[in-house]
Amino acid sequence: MRLGVFLFHESRNPGADHATIHEAVAEAQLAEQLGMDAAFLAEHHFDGNCVYVDPPAFAAALAMATKRIKIGFAVLQTSLYHPLRMAEQLSLIDNLSNGRLIVGLGRGSMVNLHEYAGYQIDPATAQDRFEEIEQILLKCWNGEKVSHQGTYWNFDIPMLRPRPYTKPHPQILRSVASEASLAAQARQGRPVIMAAATAKGAARNIAVYREAASEAGFTTQQIDHAISQCWVARTVILAPTDAEANDVGLPYFRQMQQYRAAQSTAFEARVAEQSTKSAPPVLCGAPDTIREDFTSLAATGIGGCIIRFRTGPMPAEFSQRALSLFMSEIAPDLTREAVPA
Repeated sequence: MRLGVFLFHESRNPGADHATIHEAVAEAQLAEQLGMDAAFLAEHHFDGNCVYVDPPAFAAALAMATKRIKIGFAVLQTSLYHPLRMAEQLSLIDNLSNGRLIVGLGRGSMVNLHEYAGYQIDPATAQDRFEEIEQILLKCWNGEKVSHQGTYWNFDIPMLRPRPYTKPHPQILRSVASEASLAAQARQGRPVIMAAATAKGAARNIAVYREAASEAGFTTQQIDHAISQCWVARTVILAPTDAEANDVGLPYFRQMQQYRAAQSTAFEARVAEQSTKSAPPVLCGAPDTIREDFTSLAATGIGGCIIRFRTGPMPAEFSQRALSLFMSEIAPDLTREAVPA
């Protein structure tokens, strides 16, 4: 199982933006130094939930600040972009990184509707825009002269430049948020990025994927390979002791929830629903407490795990220590085999 760090750094105070952005770069560099396989980026606008805001620009910076680690998106809010600009940006990053790019795509958050309002995009059109943009990306990366006549974009261009470094193009993964969308991607044999707070949740998702892909006619070998390209995202509060993780680390997660709930009624409703459950959607504890969940996750055959160590106003020292603890105390027990995309 491959391992990725999720750089989802929050900055509530504009005066802290500069420092927090550089802390995110430092966390990516630390992840590379400690042997992680990838650094994944989020995207949110106008609220400080994701301090670097523009993941393609930040990915280009990381391509220059790192040498080996893959750089992925979890995910780009695709419907907010112009497709040609996106195709050019991603192709450039693929060249700058020498083929280290993982293109995670999603339609955009239905929780933060103020992002659609700011970009003057009707959220009701988000899914259709997303589908059309993905078609355009593939046309631009795979063809020379590109002609497109669609619902939202119509153009003729002689060629997209630069051409992608990766042939035929960077790996594309879709984000899925429901069993229905997971099954839909499985029926096409496509790898995905999914969320699961525990190994049991990931195992349920993989069972759904296997069943849908099998019904669509894919062989067991093909399904195993597709799952080996999937990633699961989760949040971890990790400290040397259970007491510190729960008493010091977990409140940062709670503060993140409160901050986002104050900005979004949809997120507030999600937090309220989560509060009725026995445990928060986060793994919390010392390495010995959470190790078994990760070894169980690796046993499912999932290709990789994207781990968010920093939440809310958590200091960089706390999250970087957690990253170091994970790589020294838990990662050695996880088998990570490189599987071609």
